[in-house]
Amino acid sequence: MRHLSFKTQSANEKIVKRDWYVADATNQTLGRMTSKIASILRGKNKTYYTPHFDCGDYVIVVNSGKVVLTGNKLEDKEYLTYSGYPGGQKSATAKIMINHRPNVVIERAVKGMLPKNRLGRAMAKKLFVYETAEHPHKAQQPKELKF
Repeated sequence: MRHLSFKTQSANEKIVKRDWYVADATNQTLGRMTSKIASILRGKNKTYYTPHFDCGDYVIVVNSGKVVLTGNKLEDKEYLTYSGYPGGQKSATAKIMINHRPNVVIERAVKGMLPKNRLGRAMAKKLFVYETAEHPHKAQQPKELKF
């Protein structure tokens, strides 16, 4: 009687097939949407997911200015930046950020959910956020991402 053995396959460049997805942020809750996007960027939706290898897909987010925050977060949530100089700390509420720089709100939310190392930085490069419904990635034929 033969003993069957199945080897666990670790992801590598030969195995990984990267897809493109487009997500519409209109009326989507920021945290719920970005956690799903971060999961796709990491590759957790793949059967061959490997934690130490970037096997995630590309994600395009359109209509970033129409994202929704629940509760009092529009007034209470603050985004802080610090230049490194004395008195160089700046803060802006979520309402100001969504009105002036809506792409940054989504990018920062997703980056916070990715690994804090060079692998996480590589995963973050596969995220493309646009303020309008138009994007220059039509040639990649992205699939629609449902939430």
